[in-house]
Amino acid sequence: MEMESRRIELKRDLGTWPAMSIVVGTVIGSGIFLVPHTMIQRVGTVKALFVVWIVGGLLSLAGALSYAELAAAIPEAGGEFAYLREAYGPMWGFLYSWTQLWVAKSGSIATLGTGFFLYLTNFFPSLDTVFYSIPLPIGPGGGPLEIRSGQVLAIVLILLLAWLNYYGVKLGGNVQVAVTAVKVALIGFVIIAGLGFGQPHAAVAVSVTALTFRGFIAALVAALWAYDGWNNVSMVSSEIHDPQRNLPLALIGGTLAVIAIYLLANIAYFRVMTPAEVAGGTRVAADMMRRIMDGFGANAVSVAAMISIFAALNGSILSGARVPYAAARQGLFFRSIGNVSPKYRTPGVSIIVLTLWSCLLVLSGRYDDLFNLVIFASWILYGMTAAAVLVLRWKQPALPRPYKTLGYPVVPLLFIFGAIILIVSTAIDRPRESGMGICLILAGLPFYFHWKSRRL
Repeated sequence: MEMESRRIELKRDLGTWPAMSIVVGTVIGSGIFLVPHTMIQRVGTVKALFVVWIVGGLLSLAGALSYAELAAAIPEAGGEFAYLREAYGPMWGFLYSWTQLWVAKSGSIATLGTGFFLYLTNFFPSLDTVFYSIPLPIGPGGGPLEIRSGQVLAIVLILLLAWLNYYGVKLGGNVQVAVTAVKVALIGFVIIAGLGFGQPHAAVAVSVTALTFRGFIAALVAALWAYDGWNNVSMVSSEIHDPQRNLPLALIGGTLAVIAIYLLANIAYFRVMTPAEVAGGTRVAADMMRRIMDGFGANAVSVAAMISIFAALNGSILSGARVPYAAARQGLFFRSIGNVSPKYRTPGVSIIVLTLWSCLLVLSGRYDDLFNLVIFASWILYGMTAAAVLVLRWKQPALPRPYKTLGYPVVPLLFIFGAIILIVSTAIDRPRESGMGICLILAGLPFYFHWKSRRL
């Protein structure tokens, strides 16, 4: 039965709209509601802030254009796993899958689930109360591990979405389309409220802070994190119908849509609120809507944020489970993770392992620490993936390329430059976490050599 399961392949059940909704739905999480606060503190003026948003958007678009060539040429499950494997060898693909399962994707899922319950505490404050405490020094800061009601709710939400995605990629894709549509509509409501009904603030000429190169780079890092996630659709390449057409369309079209939404939202924010007001509050969208519609407006933003996080969470589970699955199919991970459900044609074991580990991270209270550890190493791999466009043009010139990167080689080099900025900035701001992140990724090497020896 096991061998039969391993021979079963994933099914191409995702069309253009599900593919594009994975891009839009995964990228737009809670960042658009929170990040402008950090950015304006760093750059000081609205003009500089919009320059940062545009630069970050162009860098992300450069990444999408680069990935589009790889996705169309190598439409395999796992996305970066396949691209890194082809360009640099199987070890780099394995390290990417190792990172995604144990820290990056699982940490992201845990963070999104927790963010959902934190927004829900606006309506049900009791969710933030501790109902059980483990009297051992295993919690944040070496204290006791405190478990809140909302953490249990986050786990239930993660498991519910795992169940939906287990029962067919088409079902998960349809959920992604529906929730992303609702999300975009609600964010559109916030934008229209700010542009059409909000009272414009009086003109101000005072800068929140002096603009410096370091401040600009720090704001750019925040913007790039808000744009992060556009690459997730490449992870489900083997389940996209007509991937040579739909993958480039989803990557490029979805990224352009996100750029437009982000710029419009920020125009609305800064029409109603002054830079100092945005810098002084932590929830810019809620503050703007409270000014326009009082408590109803702030509650509407909380609902929009929860739906936004829900879509990002579903997209993360849908795409993230395909990475360890792809490594296992190559004999570079636990064999059972490469199994495909004979009935539902999904990588069921991989979905279960990823989400159960994510649930443990939710309970641990350490998911933010784990995610910060891997930021540095993950972006090294993202930059290497964009560079794979150049490497494969040289190594495999005869490889069929239904889509070729627009502006090659400038566009891939632009994204690589952006990745270097993010890597260097993270290393300077978090040297300890960056070093530990590298060690955590390299800890996978003994496992790689073990699985590699078993393949021989």
